[in-house]
Amino acid sequence: MIERVTVPSLFQPPVYSHASVVEAGTRLAFLAGSVPLDADGKLVGEGDPVRQAQQVLANLGEQLRAVGSDFAHVVATDVYVVSSEPRVLSSVWEVVEASGLSTGPHSSTLLGVACLGYTGQLVEITATAVVPES
Repeated sequence: MIERVTVPSLFQPPVYSHASVVEAGTRLAFLAGSVPLDADGKLVGEGDPVRQAQQVLANLGEQLRAVGSDFAHVVATDVYVVSSEPRVLSSVWEVVEASGLSTGPHSSTLLGVACLGYTGQLVEITATAVVPES
């Protein structure tokens, strides 16, 4: 059985859910890309990948709480940054490290990409997390 979760405190996505939780011996949550939009759908940190990364992580925290998990239970992430410059990717990764998300360690891929789904969007993070038993 798949439980799809749309987080009420986040901007309502048009055609996807924020997370999917699957029973597999251990409950796993597969989280849709967390983006730098506020709850009203407004871009946060225009032109600033570090500020956008902070908003993305705040939104990811909301997604995780909504399914009963947290940063400590994240097992994998993909971090997308609109840039071909390693220094920009590194500055975003520093925000990820400071958030506690990289504690574990979890497996992660940091990618420089040409563009992302929303106009002005520079950062997105997808994640897979264990949902601990209550």
